[in-house]
Parts: sequence; structure tokens; C-alpha cells
Amino acid sequence: MSLGSKLKTANVGMITSAAFYVAVGVIFFILLPITNFPPHIGIIGILSLVTAYGLVKKRSWTIWFVVMLFFIATTFSLYTLYYFISIDILLGLAMVAYLVLTWASTAYIVSRRKTLES
Repeated sequence: MSLGSKLKTANVGMITSAAFYVAVGVIFFILLPITNFPPHIGIIGILSLVTAYGLVKKRSWTIWFVVMLFFIATTFSLYTLYYFISIDILLGLAMVAYLVLTWASTAYIVSRRKTLES
């Protein structure tokens, strides 16, 4: 089955969520050398890319990665907001956007988890 035919039959919400996780993974890998290689940024990037792969391939284990990333992203975003909101407004807005998009994506995927189990 070609990629074009898979995209025609795929759920738009799942593809959007997968694109979100790919974008997060790529952005975190770009930020990795800028921030002097902290391991938590690399781990979030790897988990995001693995989650995007699982969403595209409709693997049943993906739900666990989504839930895991929900807690990791929430903790990371709230920590960053708490310590850097008064220093860098742009970083604060980016963390709020990341937090909201993570929550929305997680809520959507968890509500549609039956499509991953089939």
C-alpha cells in the first residue's frame, strides 16, 4: 500500500498529532546543541519521534508513549515556565503553546485509542 493511499484513509487528527510529535522531536534535536546537550531534551526528542512513528503505523504501544510524553512535557513546561517566565517572555509563550498542544494532542489520541488497537 502506497503512502498516498494510506494518507487518504488515515484519520486527519492522528496525522496532525503525528506531525506535532515530529515537529517537537525535530525542534528538540535542533535545541540540543544550543542548550549544551542536556539529556532531558534529547529524551523528549527521541520519545516524540518514536511516538510519531507509532501513530503513523497505528501501533498499540503508542498510547503508552503518548501518556508518558504527556507527563514529561507537562513537567518540563511547568518547570521552564516557573523559572524563566520573568526572564524570557518568548520562551514562556513557546512553553505555554507546547503545553496546550501536548494536552490537546493527548486528549485526542486517548479518546481515539481504539483506532490504535485495531
